[in-house]
Amino acid sequence: MATSTHTVTNQAPPLVGYDVFTTDRPLAEAVERHLAPGPPGLLAEAREELALLGRTAGSAQAQRWGEQANAFPPVLRTHDRYGNRIDEVEFHPAWHRLLGKAVGSGLTNAWGRPGGHVRRAAGFLVWSQVEAGHGCPVSMTHAAVPALRTDPVLAAEWEPRLTSRVYEPGLRPAGRKPGALFGMGMTEKQGGSDVRTNTTRAVPLAAAGEYELTGHKWFCSAPMCDGFLVLAQAPGGLTCFLVPRVLDDGTRNAFAIQRLKDKLGNRSNASGEVEFGGTWARRVGKEGRGIRTIIGMVAATRLDCVLGSAALMRQALTQAVHHASYRSAFGGPLVDKPLMRNVLADLALESEAATVLGMRLAAAYDADGEADRALLRLAVPAAKYWVAKRCTPMVAEALECLGGNGYVEESGMPRLLREAPLNSIWEGSGNVQALDVLRALQREPEALDAYLQEVGRARGADHRLDGAIKAMLTELADLETVEVRARRLVERMALVLQGALLVRWAPPQVADAFCASRLGGDWGAAFGTLPYGLDLAAVVERARVEA
Repeated sequence: MATSTHTVTNQAPPLVGYDVFTTDRPLAEAVERHLAPGPPGLLAEAREELALLGRTAGSAQAQRWGEQANAFPPVLRTHDRYGNRIDEVEFHPAWHRLLGKAVGSGLTNAWGRPGGHVRRAAGFLVWSQVEAGHGCPVSMTHAAVPALRTDPVLAAEWEPRLTSRVYEPGLRPAGRKPGALFGMGMTEKQGGSDVRTNTTRAVPLAAAGEYELTGHKWFCSAPMCDGFLVLAQAPGGLTCFLVPRVLDDGTRNAFAIQRLKDKLGNRSNASGEVEFGGTWARRVGKEGRGIRTIIGMVAATRLDCVLGSAALMRQALTQAVHHASYRSAFGGPLVDKPLMRNVLADLALESEAATVLGMRLAAAYDADGEADRALLRLAVPAAKYWVAKRCTPMVAEALECLGGNGYVEESGMPRLLREAPLNSIWEGSGNVQALDVLRALQREPEALDAYLQEVGRARGADHRLDGAIKAMLTELADLETVEVRARRLVERMALVLQGALLVRWAPPQVADAFCASRLGGDWGAAFGTLPYGLDLAAVVERARVEA
């Protein structure tokens, strides 16, 4: 029997049927800024490709895929019905649809096409707003390419598979599939980020470059992939290896998945503990050079941590502004209330700063000059530290903008909040990133030079930025006792870089508000504490999305 006690009013309509790319002004502007100087037709082609992906990302169907992939997480099947060890991970069909769209949109192919990193970074930022968990194998597949290129033979064999636009699930020899995905195994129980303490052993076999591995990995990312880059102790020291799941003759490699991790967020993605026992592997790079070989992969995935955090921030901001635009309280729309406007504008600044910084670093990968590579050495860990750190409080504040509605699973905000801490841990937590910045400062002076040249392009445009640069240089003058204040220094470096980029490229209202709060010190300890006198309405309007 139908019962009606009231008519539902004053609720925001679902945010669905919109273009996630085109409506994101900071992102669309970044793509234009970095691709316009490229070959004729490049920008138009990229816009068309990204708008198509953006419309799919904003569709009801894609949003449903994201919900299903998390509602039905992966399941480990260690044995078949007859007792044979199979070590397979089963996923909901929605997971495969998400991955298929990501691969088909070129999100594993950045290294071999003009403007590839900017195009791929923008696509990753757009599609990650649908569902973040499947971005893990997408990121590692993309990031494996520079490590494999240390061995031209391996690169020739595997790179076409990793950059393919065809996704085919299932365990088969990679050479018989139209495309392949890669995972990674670095950390172990006893060491975590201190990978030099790894105990997995690699014994050379008769054939050149072939080894047998024995040991374990405490975190093996995406264990359903076709191949993995892993670190193990060879006779010559810690070395990088390629481990295929299925050998060329069709037999399964020794790759025992002991269990899947029960994680806070990232529920759709499988992270496992694996054991190697007589596992066949190919050496990548020279013995004893494992960290140097795999560092290119680590740097690329760290940038994806920045982009992934920016995606979560953008989606949280979009939902908050959308809700406040339609929800009325105390006599008018929430978005017009001065205090709510302050909160939303503050969130918008954080989101835009993260997007602009992530896209600038992607452009540096495309440029690939000496100065660009030096900038990445310092700016990537600094950006990864700060943007990933800011993601969790920013998403939590955006959730609060929806009130009790935001605390309910159906809103999608709890899933964003559970996902938010991941990127701060992935590929090295905060202390690891801060210490990596210190190493670059102490060992690679060209990295600091490149960073100072980058921020120096905005000097003289805003007195608060100039003051922040001066204060940062004072801190940089003493590197002997810097470790205890490393986080403070890296935070300042990231904020100065964000401020410099916004001063150069963002609307004046955005740059003014960012510099006043983040660099000028006129800001509280929580979001929504921007100083009086800023054009906050313009900042919020810039972030608004119309479905």
